[in-house]
Amino acid sequence: MIYLYPVVVLGIGLLCGLIFFLFGLLNNTIYKLVVLFGFSFLNIFNFNWFKYEVLFIDSYFDTSKQAIFLVLFSVFLFVSLKKFKFISLAPLFFALNLTPTTTIDNPNIKMHLAQLNINQHKKWDKTYQSELYKINFDEINKAIKNKKDLVVLPETAFPTVLNKNQALLDNLIAKSYFIGIITGSLYYENNQYYNATYFIKDGIVQIAKKVVLVPFGEEIPLPKYFVDLINNTFYGGASDYAKASNPTDFEINNIKFRNAICYEATTDKIFENLNGTKYMLAISNNAWFMPSIQSTIQNKLFKYYAKKYEVTIFHIVNGSKNGIFRY
Repeated sequence: MIYLYPVVVLGIGLLCGLIFFLFGLLNNTIYKLVVLFGFSFLNIFNFNWFKYEVLFIDSYFDTSKQAIFLVLFSVFLFVSLKKFKFISLAPLFFALNLTPTTTIDNPNIKMHLAQLNINQHKKWDKTYQSELYKINFDEINKAIKNKKDLVVLPETAFPTVLNKNQALLDNLIAKSYFIGIITGSLYYENNQYYNATYFIKDGIVQIAKKVVLVPFGEEIPLPKYFVDLINNTFYGGASDYAKASNPTDFEINNIKFRNAICYEATTDKIFENLNGTKYMLAISNNAWFMPSIQSTIQNKLFKYYAKKYEVTIFHIVNGSKNGIFRY
């Protein structure tokens, strides 16, 4: 059987290699700094995790494009000046951000953020499904026992098309009369599948569909001809996940929470039209990437976006540690 991912990884690797080849093409300081700054605006195949800004997230420097430019300009001055190299420090002062420390902003809701560590090889194994469901319901029952208002489970905590699994959905609805439930699962509508979040409270089910899909994981960011060719060749004619046009907010105890599913919580798109929403519930399944530094990079990006948009992000994740990221 031919697997697509090695081909994709090789293709992305070659493209990145070409970019860095261009970076080193000329042995000229100005050229290299200009190209380096230009890279900060480049999202290869719509994947936007190449952000210099996160280098400064735990420092006294600002996390803006202007700060990146000033730091690079400081490097240029240091390399270019023959004398008085201390002048190169001047731009760094304008790149500083000495504002007060993190803002503590907690919603008036008692939440249970489930910490799960389900191996990815087991997660979609049908023979393990009943045990996995029991783990999820144990978390829900624990939250009810502890008199919480809301329990939040990670992305695809229920690895099924939940709105087509009526018996399972009915069990969750029954529990929703005792506690609000947010969980990730798949959603089917109009012959399309969505990676989605379900908010179930007092018997009412609300759906938030993912807005920004993972390049080459949930969608193929190429022209339709190549998308169809790849799906027909490697996936037996399957299609990409569908996606929503706009983010969704859930109102819980009269407090609005922006929904985000994994990758999209590290994109500007999901923060559009906040309209006063100050909190985000971001659910992830990081078991795909363990062991790796993926969760470390993701956490740095959460810090960056929380600060940029002044939103407190609650990250509920399978496979790595939960976190709360404040601005």
